[in-house]
Amino acid sequence: MGKTRTLRLVWGLVAVFLAVALASGSAALAQGKITIRFAHADPADPYVAQKHAQALTFKALVESESGGRITVEVYPAGQLGGEREYLEAINLGTVEMGVASGAMAGFFPEAMVFDIPYLFSSEAVAWKVLDGPMGEKISALLAEKTNMINLGYGEVGFRHFTNNERPIHTPADMRGLNIRVQETPIYVRLVQSLGASPTPIPWPEVYSALDQGVVDGQENPVSTIDYAKLYEVQRYLTLDGHTFGVDFTVINKRFFNSLSPEDQELLRRAAYTSARVNRGIKALNEALALSKLQQEMEVYAPAPEELAQFRELAQAPVIEWLSTQIDPALIDEVLQAVAEAEASFASGQ
Repeated sequence: MGKTRTLRLVWGLVAVFLAVALASGSAALAQGKITIRFAHADPADPYVAQKHAQALTFKALVESESGGRITVEVYPAGQLGGEREYLEAINLGTVEMGVASGAMAGFFPEAMVFDIPYLFSSEAVAWKVLDGPMGEKISALLAEKTNMINLGYGEVGFRHFTNNERPIHTPADMRGLNIRVQETPIYVRLVQSLGASPTPIPWPEVYSALDQGVVDGQENPVSTIDYAKLYEVQRYLTLDGHTFGVDFTVINKRFFNSLSPEDQELLRRAAYTSARVNRGIKALNEALALSKLQQEMEVYAPAPEELAQFRELAQAPVIEWLSTQIDPALIDEVLQAVAEAEASFASGQ
């Protein structure tokens, strides 16, 4: 009888131990689960919106490689606010992650260094600079000066002028035109330097402003011109590529640093791949959109000597202003990085 009681006691203790162990394991598993909210302002269509294509790729890679332990919730089309709003949330830590471009300058002025007019001659040169030491330096400065970490660069693409008055072949053709611009100082100075009058207008009002003749023209990537059907209210397109928009893939610093080294590496790998999906989707859509716009508009690609005129007029005033906002040495560094990237392609390296 004593032996039976002893066995019952032992098995009882084992049962208690197993119950505690299972409960502890379940709690640990629950604690190990991570949710990442990923915000962007593009449409929820990966075939036309590079940010959404990037977000869905990131989600698939992270969730599959983590075995479902990390969940990525994608909030497209400004569901968590416009770029400025969700960047503020990421900086504060109330949203974990997002992709943004133009609004970055409001939190990190150094991001404007990539907005220097006629800085990049092609996507290949831009990508080489972004993926090299210069891109790494900008990312390091972002982490130092904000509560955000950049996990990778995507692209918004080259911006071009459209108008309803006449073909633009040289800066002289822009004189007297009223051009809608983004509400940022760089674009105001850019258009002024080329002899036109800049008029900041919020994006939702651009189509009607063009249709009603409030402004003569505007500037955007060709895929945006196509998607927004601006060809319905604009006749001339000039492929001058005056600026190249950069997407930053940012994550809250405190959140990222709270992750294990293994999870940090997983997110970096997924961000590396998905940022390149962003670029690929954008490049494809730009090519397809240009093919369509050539049927809808009068399209002109300036010759090298004509582009040189645009560059000569626009770069100096913008750089002069930008030098009052960020370290001038950083501007010199990015100009040097671009020159080296250009030279590497010229030499076949």
